[in-house]
Amino acid sequence: MQALESARTLVEALERVAERSGRGFRFVGVDGVERFYTYAEMWRIAQERAAHLLAAGLRRGDRLALVIGENDQFVLSFLGATVAGIVPVPVFPRGAFKALDGYLDVLAHVCRAARARAMLVTESSRSFAERVLERDCGLERILRCETLFAGPAPSAPRVPVEPEDLCFLQFTSGSTSRPKGVQVRHRNLVANARAFLGPHGLDRRDDDVGVSWLPLHHDMGLIGFVLGTLVCDIPVVLLPTESFGRRPRLWLETIHRHRGTITYAPNFAYDLVTRRLKPADVASLDLSCLRVAGCGAEPIRARTLQAFADALRPAGFDGDRALLPSYGMAEATLAITFHRLGTPMRVDRVDAAALRAGRAVPAGPDAQAVELVGCGVPFPDHELRIVDEAGRTLPERVVGEIVTRGPSVTSGYFENEEATRESWREGWLHTGDLGYVADGELFVCGRIKDLIIVRGANYHPQDIEWAVSDLEGVRRGNVVAFSTMVDGFESLVVAAEAASSDAPELRRRIAQLVQERFGLVPSHVAIVPVGTLPKTSSGKAQRRRTRMLFEERALAEHP
Repeated sequence: MQALESARTLVEALERVAERSGRGFRFVGVDGVERFYTYAEMWRIAQERAAHLLAAGLRRGDRLALVIGENDQFVLSFLGATVAGIVPVPVFPRGAFKALDGYLDVLAHVCRAARARAMLVTESSRSFAERVLERDCGLERILRCETLFAGPAPSAPRVPVEPEDLCFLQFTSGSTSRPKGVQVRHRNLVANARAFLGPHGLDRRDDDVGVSWLPLHHDMGLIGFVLGTLVCDIPVVLLPTESFGRRPRLWLETIHRHRGTITYAPNFAYDLVTRRLKPADVASLDLSCLRVAGCGAEPIRARTLQAFADALRPAGFDGDRALLPSYGMAEATLAITFHRLGTPMRVDRVDAAALRAGRAVPAGPDAQAVELVGCGVPFPDHELRIVDEAGRTLPERVVGEIVTRGPSVTSGYFENEEATRESWREGWLHTGDLGYVADGELFVCGRIKDLIIVRGANYHPQDIEWAVSDLEGVRRGNVVAFSTMVDGFESLVVAAEAASSDAPELRRRIAQLVQERFGLVPSHVAIVPVGTLPKTSSGKAQRRRTRMLFEERALAEHP
């Protein structure tokens, strides 16, 4: 526990855990081959890579874009940059984008916004990454791991790294705007890791093993299962994200095989696994070791987590104790609130009409209801409030904006004063999310900017999206609801991915469902080809982008 108690920076933590013999990270390749690195090996390789980067002309404080799909190369290069005092800028791999031009546009934007001097790639990403040089991105050059890190490391002086230094830039996923670079300092990282892995979070144990397939360019995968676990000395097993996508049950098989105790995933992953599982799969698993199955990064659906727990109860999974809904965002480093560990998930069944008016009133037996999952309480030394538009604190069960402050909250967006002023006000981070507190616990309702307002009533798009996703023929999780102006009035549009043969009947059924469930008549229901709705690199719906495509008549639709 020395790293947990005394490390002030990620570099100090890595140096300290290197003394823990036999512990380390296990990387599973897309070919299934496992590569194990002890902490001591990771520290040695990080020092060598730091020396190579400095010899290549990079200096303390420079930003280095990392476009690396292989988990082991990404982690070792990230740590090498950090040891050198260089600021890594993780960038999602090409596989997250279907269109190369769109990917290169975002990649160029990230490099330009970070003012990155160089980009580090592997051979698998070199061919397309080099094309970003054709765009106005400000890069001086592209470095390749296979060449840069070949041969003995040159001698290099130890670079001082302080708690106030930037540890890395975490670019937001861009679900409501263009990605912005969150400035995560070493002190933010250490504070958040101690919070979510400490006694009031996951209560780290010496026999813990983390298992994750989450992408490492995203904060939940990077901080939750690489940086935070290094700070707090938790060995992990990292799977390739694409392997989970092709074979979701590999996630559970890896937990079974390596006796994983902690895992995390967004809501969609729990739903996907549950739908793909067969009785024979469950019979071959022993998940009694799994003490934490966390959920975050997107709206959490109670029925999804309950179905997962029910399906895996025969495998020894204790959902009442292990399921851990949470809330967080990159601007607060990662985690803001955690459900109380070891207690059953809390579901608040509230009156739908009252919620639209901004009040979370418990629903009566005959009322139309919305089920919201409790995301827990803030960590020690951190505060959370629900405020109105004037910044006044609201009472329990009144919906308003979630604001927070504490040592995990970052200092703003890199060289973006306007956006920083908008979100950081008088010491509080304004999250842009709507929620309420009931009995001290946070319930999240949605994004302020995504609200659908029709005839003065507020509708949260994810409620409509979830309802439509349950219809047979709709591709689950691939529905976007948004509002647009029709004849001077706000009107609802629903876009859903489905096969072309289902389009005419689905339009009718979706409109009927929305009218019956929400009292809204969509002005348009768009049935679009599978894989065409825009999403962020972390898989979140891009409602603004979808609305823009619709308004420009550029959204592909089945006839």
